[in-house]
Amino acid sequence: MKSKLGFKHGLRDGVPIGLGYLSVSFGFGIMAVGEGLSVLNATILSLFNLTSAGQVAGLSIIASGGTYAEMALAQLVINMRYALMSLSLSQKLDKSFTLFHRFTTSFGITDEIFAVAAGKPCNISRSYMYGLMLMPIIGWTGGTFLGAAAGEILPEAVKNALGLAIYGMFIAIVIPPAKKNSGVLTVAATAIVLSCILYYVPLFDNISSGFSVIICAVAASVLGAVVFPVPSSDEEESE
Repeated sequence: MKSKLGFKHGLRDGVPIGLGYLSVSFGFGIMAVGEGLSVLNATILSLFNLTSAGQVAGLSIIASGGTYAEMALAQLVINMRYALMSLSLSQKLDKSFTLFHRFTTSFGITDEIFAVAAGKPCNISRSYMYGLMLMPIIGWTGGTFLGAAAGEILPEAVKNALGLAIYGMFIAIVIPPAKKNSGVLTVAATAIVLSCILYYVPLFDNISSGFSVIICAVAASVLGAVVFPVPSSDEEESE
């Protein structure tokens, strides 16, 4: 089935996502410069990644002098969900998607882009996906550039305040579902407690920030999967 949605449709749908990314990545740009990256390096980092949680974790590993192994493992754990989103979205792709276009558009799969594309009632064309990706990429990269540039001239107190914006985004993502779902609340609380233990307890001083992120993410995820498993469709119907 050929999609009726073209590049212009994707571009229009991507504008709100791009504007949201612009404001959030501004905080990341300030944070990156504060950790010693240049404006150029911070901008390139955002251009070739497009993952807020992965970038924040990666920046922490870079700042602490972590190893490539830590970086690779942390990104694998944090960004694994994008692979699952891509598998799900692949069921909606039309015949214009060759293997090459599947690879290139997979770069732009983020939570928001996936939600918009998956919510379309018809199949998705490659031109629509490229249009949908464009504004978020520009917004994320442009916001990082502006934040990094501002981070070099703003007073320290202002930079510290603006640098909290990206953490505010993570909190805003977690709190609404945590209010409704005890599983989400438990998983988030577990990750917070483990992170505090690894950071403040002297026994764990030798554990780097990169492996701390990996340990917290994996442990909390395993707890959620074991204690709060997602019911299968058959179990939902029987209820």
